[in-house]
Amino acid sequence: MATITRFEDIQAWQKARELAREIYRLTSRGGLQKDYPLRNQICSAAVSSMSNIAEGFARRSSREFTRFLDIARGSAVEVQSLLYVCLDAGYIDEAEFQRLHQLTREVTALIGGFTTYLRNLSGDKK
Repeated sequence: MATITRFEDIQAWQKARELAREIYRLTSRGGLQKDYPLRNQICSAAVSSMSNIAEGFARRSSREFTRFLDIARGSAVEVQSLLYVCLDAGYIDEAEFQRLHQLTREVTALIGGFTTYLRNLSGDKK
Protein backbone atom coordinates (compact mmCIF):
# COMPACT_ATOMS: atom_id res chain seq x y z
CA MET A 1 0.00 0.00 0.00
CA ALA A 2 1.33 3.43 -0.90
CA THR A 3 2.17 5.79 1.93
CA ILE A 4 -0.58 8.28 2.63
CA THR A 5 0.77 11.74 3.34
CA ARG A 6 -2.49 13.71 3.56
CA PHE A 7 -5.85 12.76 5.03
CA GLU A 8 -7.43 13.95 1.77
CA ASP A 9 -5.80 10.96 0.07
CA ILE A 10 -7.65 8.44 2.24
CA GLN A 11 -10.39 6.80 0.21
CA ALA A 12 -12.61 6.42 3.29
CA TRP A 13 -12.35 10.17 3.96
CA GLN A 14 -13.20 10.96 0.33
CA LYS A 15 -16.31 8.77 0.50
CA ALA A 16 -17.28 10.22 3.91
CA ARG A 17 -16.97 13.69 2.39
CA GLU A 18 -19.32 12.63 -0.40
CA LEU A 19 -21.76 11.37 2.22
CA ALA A 20 -21.61 14.67 4.13
CA ARG A 21 -22.21 16.59 0.91
CA GLU A 22 -25.24 14.44 0.08
CA ILE A 23 -26.65 14.79 3.60
CA TYR A 24 -26.31 18.58 3.44
CA ARG A 25 -28.12 18.58 0.09
CA LEU A 26 -30.86 16.43 1.56
CA THR A 27 -31.34 18.65 4.60
CA SER A 28 -31.46 21.89 2.61
CA ARG A 29 -34.85 21.13 1.07
CA GLY A 30 -38.34 19.95 1.87
CA GLY A 31 -39.71 19.26 5.32
CA LEU A 32 -36.37 18.13 6.67
CA GLN A 33 -35.11 21.66 6.24
CA LYS A 34 -37.38 22.73 9.13
CA ASP A 35 -37.03 19.63 11.29
CA TYR A 36 -34.13 21.18 13.17
CA PRO A 37 -33.38 18.36 15.63
CA LEU A 38 -33.25 15.67 12.92
CA ARG A 39 -31.46 17.90 10.44
CA ASN A 40 -28.81 18.86 12.98
CA GLN A 41 -28.33 15.29 14.18
CA ILE A 42 -27.86 13.76 10.73
CA CYS A 43 -25.58 16.59 9.57
CA SER A 44 -23.48 16.31 12.74
CA ALA A 45 -23.11 12.56 12.31
CA ALA A 46 -22.06 12.92 8.67
CA VAL A 47 -19.50 15.60 9.49
CA SER A 48 -18.25 13.57 12.46
CA SER A 49 -17.48 10.63 10.21
CA MET A 50 -15.18 12.54 7.88
CA SER A 51 -13.72 14.68 10.69
CA ASN A 52 -12.72 11.71 12.82
CA ILE A 53 -10.90 10.14 9.90
CA ALA A 54 -8.90 13.35 9.47
CA GLU A 55 -8.30 13.78 13.19
CA GLY A 56 -7.17 10.19 13.60
CA PHE A 57 -4.74 10.57 10.73
CA ALA A 58 -3.22 13.60 12.45
CA ARG A 59 -2.50 11.56 15.58
CA ARG A 60 0.40 9.79 13.80
CA SER A 61 -0.15 6.56 15.74
CA SER A 62 -1.86 3.48 14.31
CA ARG A 63 -3.50 2.74 17.64
CA GLU A 64 -4.90 6.27 17.96
CA PHE A 65 -5.88 6.32 14.31
CA THR A 66 -7.87 3.10 14.64
CA ARG A 67 -9.67 4.50 17.69
CA PHE A 68 -10.77 7.53 15.65
CA LEU A 69 -11.70 5.30 12.71
CA ASP A 70 -13.96 3.33 15.04
CA ILE A 71 -15.67 6.58 16.02
CA ALA A 72 -15.95 7.60 12.35
CA ARG A 73 -17.57 4.28 11.50
CA GLY A 74 -20.01 4.69 14.36
CA SER A 75 -20.98 8.13 13.05
CA ALA A 76 -21.59 6.73 9.56
CA VAL A 77 -23.81 4.03 11.04
CA GLU A 78 -25.66 6.76 12.94
CA VAL A 79 -26.36 8.45 9.58
CA GLN A 80 -27.66 5.10 8.34
CA SER A 81 -30.04 4.86 11.27
CA LEU A 82 -31.23 8.44 10.89
CA LEU A 83 -32.02 7.78 7.23
CA TYR A 84 -34.71 5.40 8.46
CA VAL A 85 -36.21 8.27 10.46
CA CYS A 86 -36.16 10.42 7.33
CA LEU A 87 -37.88 7.66 5.37
CA ASP A 88 -40.47 6.98 8.05
CA ALA A 89 -41.23 10.68 8.43
CA GLY A 90 -41.78 11.00 4.68
CA TYR A 91 -38.82 13.32 4.09
CA ILE A 92 -37.32 10.96 1.51
CA ASP A 93 -38.73 8.30 -0.76
CA GLU A 94 -37.58 4.69 -0.96
CA ALA A 95 -35.27 5.31 -3.93
CA GLU A 96 -33.41 8.14 -2.21
CA PHE A 97 -33.26 6.15 1.00
CA GLN A 98 -31.67 3.21 -0.86
CA ARG A 99 -29.16 5.45 -2.62
CA LEU A 100 -28.04 7.16 0.59
CA HIS A 101 -28.12 3.96 2.61
CA GLN A 102 -25.81 2.36 0.01
CA LEU A 103 -23.47 5.33 0.28
CA THR A 104 -23.27 4.88 4.06
CA ARG A 105 -22.53 1.18 3.56
CA GLU A 106 -19.66 2.12 1.25
CA VAL A 107 -18.30 4.54 3.86
CA THR A 108 -18.50 1.98 6.67
CA ALA A 109 -16.90 -0.71 4.50
CA LEU A 110 -13.98 1.54 3.57
CA ILE A 111 -13.47 2.61 7.17
CA GLY A 112 -13.73 -0.98 8.37
CA GLY A 113 -11.23 -2.20 5.82
CA PHE A 114 -8.77 0.56 6.66
CA THR A 115 -9.17 -0.12 10.38
CA THR A 116 -8.45 -3.82 9.85
CA TYR A 117 -5.39 -2.96 7.76
CA LEU A 118 -4.00 -0.64 10.45
CA ARG A 119 -4.69 -3.11 13.25
CA ASN A 120 -2.92 -5.87 11.33
CA LEU A 121 -0.03 -3.53 10.58
CA SER A 122 0.40 -2.63 14.24
CA GLY A 123 -0.25 -6.14 15.56
CA ASP A 124 -3.38 -4.97 17.42
CA LYS A 125 -5.88 -7.78 16.80
CA LYS A 126 -8.67 -6.04 18.73
